[in-house]
Amino acid sequence: MPDQIYLDYRAERPYLGIPVFTSLNEEAQVIARHLAELREWMRSRQIAETGPPFVRYRMTDMPDRMEIDVCLPVKSAPPGDGRVRGNALPAGQYAVLVHTGPQAGLVAANEKMQRWAAQQGIRFQTRESEDATDWTSRLETYLIDAQSEPDARKHQTEIAYLVKA
Repeated sequence: MPDQIYLDYRAERPYLGIPVFTSLNEEAQVIARHLAELREWMRSRQIAETGPPFVRYRMTDMPDRMEIDVCLPVKSAPPGDGRVRGNALPAGQYAVLVHTGPQAGLVAANEKMQRWAAQQGIRFQTRESEDATDWTSRLETYLIDAQSEPDARKHQTEIAYLVKA
């Protein structure tokens, strides 16, 4: 459902991830670098990824500060080694939007999601502080990316936010 927002219940989903601090300007390079590192770590331990890569946003203070996990889903997450960490996305109701097009459009797509939620009276599982937002589960999953499709107009990124019950 490109560009349509819908609600979807999701089960808990295990993953391996590398936590990183970045900014909006450096995010794409940071994700690519850490995703390559994560894949190599998993390959060396014979752990298979079970779906497309995603970023879990832990904290945002846009555009200058973000704490993210660069992630790959797995069947079951081992504890990791300090740098790579095993974890799971929480089960629950998610608001979902699939953005089609270049990554440059993701900021506008996230703004669309947040406006839609406000209009619907939907709140996300967050904790607000004076200068940042802590997210329980906010994701961007790269369904079709530059590795599988060179034409950025055909890229698809699923944006999903955990809804407050």
